[in-house]
Amino acid sequence: MSGKKRIFVSSVQKETASDRAAVRDFIQGDPLLSRFFDVFLFEDIPAVDRRADEVYLSEVDRSAVLVSILANEYGYEDASGISPTEHEFDQAGLRGISRLVFVFGTDDQLRHPKMRALIAKASAEVIRRRVVGIQQLLSGLYASLVEYMDSTGMIHAGPFDATACPNAELSDISEDHVKHFLMRAQQARGFALDVNTPVQATLAHLNLVNHNRPSRAAILLFGKAPQRFLPTSEIKCMHFHGTEVRKPIPSYQIYKGTVFELVDQAVDFVMSKITRRVGTRSESPHPSIPRNPLIAEPLFLARYIEKAGTGTLDMFALCKEAGIAPPEFRPDHGLFVQTLRRSPVTQEVTPEVTGQVTGQVTGQVTGEVGRLILSLVREMSGADIQAALGLRGRGNFRTLYLVPALESGLIEMTIPDKPKSSRQKYRLSAKGRAWIAANNRLIENGEGA
Repeated sequence: MSGKKRIFVSSVQKETASDRAAVRDFIQGDPLLSRFFDVFLFEDIPAVDRRADEVYLSEVDRSAVLVSILANEYGYEDASGISPTEHEFDQAGLRGISRLVFVFGTDDQLRHPKMRALIAKASAEVIRRRVVGIQQLLSGLYASLVEYMDSTGMIHAGPFDATACPNAELSDISEDHVKHFLMRAQQARGFALDVNTPVQATLAHLNLVNHNRPSRAAILLFGKAPQRFLPTSEIKCMHFHGTEVRKPIPSYQIYKGTVFELVDQAVDFVMSKITRRVGTRSESPHPSIPRNPLIAEPLFLARYIEKAGTGTLDMFALCKEAGIAPPEFRPDHGLFVQTLRRSPVTQEVTPEVTGQVTGQVTGQVTGEVGRLILSLVREMSGADIQAALGLRGRGNFRTLYLVPALESGLIEMTIPDKPKSSRQKYRLSAKGRAWIAANNRLIENGEGA
């Protein structure tokens, strides 16, 4: 398509071939970048009767941006002892072509001496960024290309996640949220930043700052009150009995908070209804390109996603294996709605069903409260109960499980006069023990299914 600017991707051919291909696929698959850029890889051109160095240097001259991926190997050296990668970097500098330099890895001792020298030269001439893994490379490249388009007038407003969040300041970012992310990312992925890294430095490293203001992605990921600035960033979860969607809705929750909190709350809600374990993306991965990479990268670093993508194909495959209807996705007046259905044939006996049968003894018992009662095998703290239930979101645990169980009288505090005591634990009440006894009798008699 005419009018597009060319990006020349430069690196040692054999060492980073897959990374160059990933950069090409990322740019060609992104709805914004693909409108403005074409990608040139040396291996994509057909055989021609010209010297290789003439070809690649002429292609550099035709390009608007040079992306240099520098790793450990220096590569083939010509008669003067210079590699094509260094020639390309120098040529772009002579022609005034924008150079984006990404250095793979943090251990310079593993690098070829000439590659260390090239990195030092690049550092003296341009701003270069160190990256660990392809996801950080793509995220950094995305932010750099958006900045390039903005600075050259190719676009007048950046993509949603990269642009500064209107009316938001750095003071609207939660230090606790950032610190929790750093701790989790270190444990999950060996993230390079220390847990005490300042907020602004962390956001800058993740490309979440736009002219000293937090981007929309920063507010969604780490904001003190994301919905204050982005009120539609919420998840609505509804649970229906049977296979028909009809009122009244037995359980309807609206979740707010950061992206991490939304994920935790939504997962806890779904798992409380289907009583199934959560699989991992690593069991059945597939390649996918994130549409909001600045949001996807922190989720990946904190191991909230295994691959930066939607996982939709995995969901269809796993539902088919489990013998249940595939998930349904549909837009609804600007909202994204996803429907998950349980199997009508293989339902397990759940506390919700048996609790309703024994209503004359214990009253109506929700599935969440029933699960809590069955997990309370001794006096346990709130954290112990939450862990036993496999829940990640504390807000969900209190709202759907702990508070209703206390209000129904099925459990009681061990220190009732000091409800906020750090030593507070919970135990079954006489009513709770009666509910379990009635529940067990129904299961033994086969009446609970």
